[in-house]
Amino acid sequence: MAAASSRAKLLLTLVLLQALWDSAAPACSIDAIYSFGDSIADTGNLLREGPVGFFSSIGSYPYGQTYRKPTGRCSDGLLIIDYFAMALDLPLVNPYLDKSADFSGGVNFAVAGATALDRTYLLQNAIIMPPGNTPLSSQLDWFKSHLNDTCQQDCAKKLAGALFLVGEIGGNDYNYAFFQKRSIEAVKAYVPLVVKSIMDVAKEVIELGATQIIIPGNFPIGCSPSYLALFSAAGSTDHDERGCLKSYNAFAAYHNEQLQAAIGDLLKVNADVSVVYADYYGAFLHLLDHAAVLGFDEGSLLKACCGAGGEHNFDMDMMCGGLGASTCADPARHVSWDGIHLTQQAYRAMALSILMEGFAQPAESVQGIWSC
Repeated sequence: MAAASSRAKLLLTLVLLQALWDSAAPACSIDAIYSFGDSIADTGNLLREGPVGFFSSIGSYPYGQTYRKPTGRCSDGLLIIDYFAMALDLPLVNPYLDKSADFSGGVNFAVAGATALDRTYLLQNAIIMPPGNTPLSSQLDWFKSHLNDTCQQDCAKKLAGALFLVGEIGGNDYNYAFFQKRSIEAVKAYVPLVVKSIMDVAKEVIELGATQIIIPGNFPIGCSPSYLALFSAAGSTDHDERGCLKSYNAFAAYHNEQLQAAIGDLLKVNADVSVVYADYYGAFLHLLDHAAVLGFDEGSLLKACCGAGGEHNFDMDMMCGGLGASTCADPARHVSWDGIHLTQQAYRAMALSILMEGFAQPAESVQGIWSC
C-alpha cells in the first residue's frame, strides 16, 4: 500500500508540473540560447560536417523517427536543450552550420563527438577520436565569429538577455579513453584539464557579456548500456542495486565534484552573474528510480532501444542504424536510445526534473531564468 501511495503522489506531482509547464505565459526574461557541447545538445552541426564512425547514421532513420524526420540529433527525437527552449517560449535552437537558419532565438554550437580538450592534446596522449572533432575551443571561435557577423556594437547588451548552456561536455574525452581500455585511475588525470577547459569558456563568455549560464555535469556513465556491455565482467561485484557499474559512476561523480568546486570559485569573482549547475547525474538516477511512474519499461532500463542484441542490446560493431541493428517497438518506453544517448521521452523527463524538481542549483537562479 505504501509503495502504491508513493507512486500515486509522484504521479500527481508530475501532472501538476506538466500543468505548470503547459500554462507558462510567454513572458520569459531570456530571449536567446547559446549552446556549447557534444551529442547531448547537438541539433545538427555534425550532420552538416559529415558524420563518421559512431555517428555515421544520425542523418537517416531510425534517428529522428519520433520527430518524424532525422535532424542530426542523436536520439529518436528531441533533446534536453529543446525542452529548455520550449520552456522559455523560444524556438528550437538551430545549429550554427545551418547557414540558412533563423538565429534570432540563439545559436547551437554543440557538435556530436566533441571534446573539451583540443585534438592535439588528446593525440599526444594517444587518445584516438573520430576525424573532424570540433572541440570546445573551436566552438568558442564559432561563437566569436557569429558575434562579429551579427553585433559589432552592443554585443554585451544582447548577451545579457541570453542563456548560455556550456555542456554537457567532457564525456567524450573520457569515452574515447575508456573505450581504448584506459584505466579509471589513468583517465582521472584528465579531469582537472577537462574542468579547466569548461571553466575557461564560461569565463570568456562572461567577459563578452553573458550573465546567465548553465553548466551541466556528467551522466552516471556506469548505467549506460555501452559501458555495461563493454566493461561488465562475469562474476563482478561492481554492480550496484540498479545494475549500474559502481566504479564508472564513481568516476562521473568525481568529475562532477571537481566541476561544482570550479563553479563555486567562478562565482566568488563573478557575484553578479547567475551560474547554475545542472545535475544530469542526479536527474538520470531519479528517472531510473521512478521509471514505472514515468511510463518506462522497468525491464529495459539498461538496454538500448536501437541496437543489435545482447544483454544490453549494444554492440560496438553493429550500432543503431547500421546493418544488423533493429529498433524497439515503442521508444517512449525506453530510457536509452542507442546505448550511448537517450530517447526523447527520457530527455523530456530529465528536463522537467532539472527545471522543476531541484536537480539544478541554486534553485533561486533557476527560477530567475525560467521566470515565465
